Amino acid sequence: MLNSVSPDFLADLAAQVPGCLRDAAPRDVEDPRGRWTGQSRAVAAPRTTDEVAQVVRACAAARIGIVPLGGGTGLVGGQVAPDGPEPLLVSLERMAGLRAAFPDENVLVVEAGMILQQVQDEAARLSRLFPLSLASEGSARIGGNLAANAGGVNVLRYGNTRDLVLGVEAVMPDGSVFHGLKRLRKDNTGYDLRHLLIGSEGTLGIITAASLRLFPRPAAQVTGLLAVPSPEAALQLLALAEGRLSGMISAFELIHRTGYDFIAQTLPEVTVPLSPLPEWSVLIDLGLPRQIEADEAFATLYAEAEDAGLVSDGVIATSEAQRASLWRIREMLPQANRKIGAVSSHDISLPLSHIAAFIPTATAALAQIGQFRINCFGHLGDGNLHFNVFPMPGKTRKDHEHQREAIKTCVHDLVDAMGGSVSAEHGVGRLKVADLEKYGDPAKLAAMRAIKAALDPLGIMNPGAVLRS
Repeated sequence: MLNSVSPDFLADLAAQVPGCLRDAAPRDVEDPRGRWTGQSRAVAAPRTTDEVAQVVRACAAARIGIVPLGGGTGLVGGQVAPDGPEPLLVSLERMAGLRAAFPDENVLVVEAGMILQQVQDEAARLSRLFPLSLASEGSARIGGNLAANAGGVNVLRYGNTRDLVLGVEAVMPDGSVFHGLKRLRKDNTGYDLRHLLIGSEGTLGIITAASLRLFPRPAAQVTGLLAVPSPEAALQLLALAEGRLSGMISAFELIHRTGYDFIAQTLPEVTVPLSPLPEWSVLIDLGLPRQIEADEAFATLYAEAEDAGLVSDGVIATSEAQRASLWRIREMLPQANRKIGAVSSHDISLPLSHIAAFIPTATAALAQIGQFRINCFGHLGDGNLHFNVFPMPGKTRKDHEHQREAIKTCVHDLVDAMGGSVSAEHGVGRLKVADLEKYGDPAKLAAMRAIKAALDPLGIMNPGAVLRS
């Protein structure tokens, strides 16, 4: 049984680790989607790995729960504990340094509190690329990205966060330090704790630093926004592009007309350079080597796609400013969604061959529950859709709160029946604990519970996240 944070505990911790405590600010306990508010009043912000270890040992001795806090951008409640004994928030905001750079090895060693955008900038200073890219990269911290195994727009070419990490340093639930910052591509020495900690959402330890993989920067990048007649045509376009430019497609994003309507309604300063607005479109980003002329490659791809009936209109960026403008449209979709207010949001993945059937099937099934608008967009190249359900004009999500569980069940049941996942890139957090229990493989769940019990027998690490306390 865990205990709540008390004044005596905080006084003892302040004596053990002077200067590490601060009061929790509203942003520390807020869920970005506004569904939960955390109860923690105190934040420990250690400056070193040793101080993180001291904080964890103090919490273990007092049986105080720990909720690791990154940039606070998580969308499944992993960083917010709304009930149960009051935990201590542990933020690595003061551990945001660059530990080492090895450009000849394509490796950057950073502390977990570094903002993702800063990681990208450090790589750029070395004329390298760190390809993890998210809408929240200006505030998300790399430790949180690792803890959630974040996805983003470049998974098609570079993989998830898990694929971008060579080693991690972490404080384990007993306060011991796992010194795993090796920069090796091959290390076949038993269980890989790196991959166990990545994606564990702070339930098995606190990642304090990481050795990250860098990549050569493409010699040229070109981005286009193309109108397609359907998701099926978009998938055929993806196959055509991969056949012509294998390994050079960095991103392939599907966007529905509803997303453009939401942007026009809430963010009128963001313009879409297609007229009329298409029902479906794709944002495609190519990163090309020197020997291929970028504009010519894209123009050839467009011509072949047009001849095959896969595209009907399009805009190709001819400058970096135009490229940034096209990407801003995609990056503003989540912000527009928040302004409209979703009834139920779904971060799902499906086998590519099932996506074209899923979208109309799920839409028809939801119509049996009520009248809704659906904003379907996402990373089509890796099978990850954000299939979000919104009220009709004149209604708000509060009007449909009684239907929210039925909507989620309808979508998730269909995803599961088609061999998909109900959490593609956002994680489980506290939002999807019941979903994991319902749709998760029993053998996997048993193994996860056994691992949790072995590494965290007191249950202090992010209690209630991923696995039910």
